[in-house]
Amino acid sequence: MTLRTFLTAALAVLPSALAYAGDSPLPTPLSWTSTGPLIAPVPDATHPIVSVKDPTIVRFDGKWHVYATTANTSGQWSMVYLSFATFAEAGEAKPYYLDQNPNLTGYHCAPQIFFFRPQNKWYLIYQSQPPTFSTADDLGKPETWTKPEAFFAQTPKSVVDGWIDYWIICDDTHAYLFFSDDHGRFYRSRTKLENFPQGFEEPVIVIQEPRAYDLFEASCVYRLKDSGKYLAIIECLGGKEGRRYFKAFLADKLDGEWTPVAGASTWEAPFAGSANVKAADGGTLWSADISHGEILREGYDETMTVDPKNLHFLYQGLNRNVVEPNYGLLPYRLALLTAEGAQPVEKLEK
Repeated sequence: MTLRTFLTAALAVLPSALAYAGDSPLPTPLSWTSTGPLIAPVPDATHPIVSVKDPTIVRFDGKWHVYATTANTSGQWSMVYLSFATFAEAGEAKPYYLDQNPNLTGYHCAPQIFFFRPQNKWYLIYQSQPPTFSTADDLGKPETWTKPEAFFAQTPKSVVDGWIDYWIICDDTHAYLFFSDDHGRFYRSRTKLENFPQGFEEPVIVIQEPRAYDLFEASCVYRLKDSGKYLAIIECLGGKEGRRYFKAFLADKLDGEWTPVAGASTWEAPFAGSANVKAADGGTLWSADISHGEILREGYDETMTVDPKNLHFLYQGLNRNVVEPNYGLLPYRLALLTAEGAQPVEKLEK
């Protein structure tokens, strides 16, 4: 082999090698394409909805099941349930507003859904303001969710500036509760698996930034398939206009140290943000923000497993032309990201 042939062959594989350089199972830098809005508010006579946001999603029994936050014209927060066989049908899904369930009237938002195998139950985690949960035997029957129960009897002393956007994930021994506070802190609490959903310890701060917007809200934590690693993604605000994007962090264990992912943890090179998301149709990306969402999981149980080589992300965004000073009235919609190299989402629907 000549030197020229050798160099040509080496350069041909170099991008792939760099994509997984170091100890990260994530391909970096990441690149995504986005659909336009797929899920929009569907108001009715008793639900003047202007926004659908904060989605959680699982694939189960041949359908996508989505729970999400809603906001109405009075700025009141609640939740909605939708199901559909394919994303092509998402816009036609009939909503079930969770305040139709007598147990879930009032302020509840920012849901997370998963099946807890040790108890053979579905759990819906949400913000009420404190972290709260309901259970059901069938996630497709939202009218059956139980009365809300709190994880903590009162706000823990370690929570100094509020708490927001709760997330549960389990390993072989413990259930972990993660959350943020809009002040640059990322918290973790835990309980033994056999004690869940009770017995959570005093939360501790596991990541902290001096500037609040550099570690803001909407955190999600996942087990990365075939890697022995865990991924945390956290929404931040960046750029001159304070646009929303996600940073990524890795840890070897859920009670371990979280390390920023090189190439996926800044405004200029995010996990997901305007810097690395393009419109699938080649036009202008419909939203300048990549905000609160969830990675499509491989499975639906408490391990929160995702495939780092096959990433799709359901997120909330805003039309670029929207001018609305009241956050509660911002007309959020839901759209889908697909990472470069991931299989089309249609293959997950077969």
